Amino acid sequence: MIVDLSLPLGEDTPLYPGDPEVRIKPWALIERDGYYMNILKMGEHTGTHVDAPAHFILGGKTVDELPLEKFIGEAFVLDVRNGEGMVKLEEIPDSGYYGKIVLFLTGGRELSPEVALFLVSEGVKAVGTDGMSIGDETVHTILLSADVPIFENLINLDVLTGKKFTFIGFPLKIEGGSGSPVRAVAILED
Repeated sequence: MIVDLSLPLGEDTPLYPGDPEVRIKPWALIERDGYYMNILKMGEHTGTHVDAPAHFILGGKTVDELPLEKFIGEAFVLDVRNGEGMVKLEEIPDSGYYGKIVLFLTGGRELSPEVALFLVSEGVKAVGTDGMSIGDETVHTILLSADVPIFENLINLDVLTGKKFTFIGFPLKIEGGSGSPVRAVAILED
């Protein structure tokens, strides 16, 4: 079974404050041009997206420079909705992260720098959240300086808690991109 983890992209897609608005306008119509095509205008970090190191790290890898292996792998969801404030280290298990993609079901909470440092020290492949942001600038810097991609604005994580699955969130190959919208999915094991 495949679970869609991506927000629809459209002019009503929720945006991080200050980000560019989404504009989707017809370019060609079948009736007029014999084919249909739209023009898209949006920021790289619109909707469900991935942050590359270059988003916060001067000289960091851009989205087209990260190996594709960073965007696919064994994953699990940590449900931390019951806590308050930033997600603290004592709220998450103390092992089982190496080489995994860890997705946080937060209900709007952000990770603390201590959690970000722990995830890097444990060797996570990537992290993700249902929130518009995984955390503040410090959290982003900790993760991205270790070449740990950050997926944000994921949906449907609640149906994945306690399940084994493969996560896929390939970005567009944007030259010099600080991030990219993704079509994130979970493929559940039988």
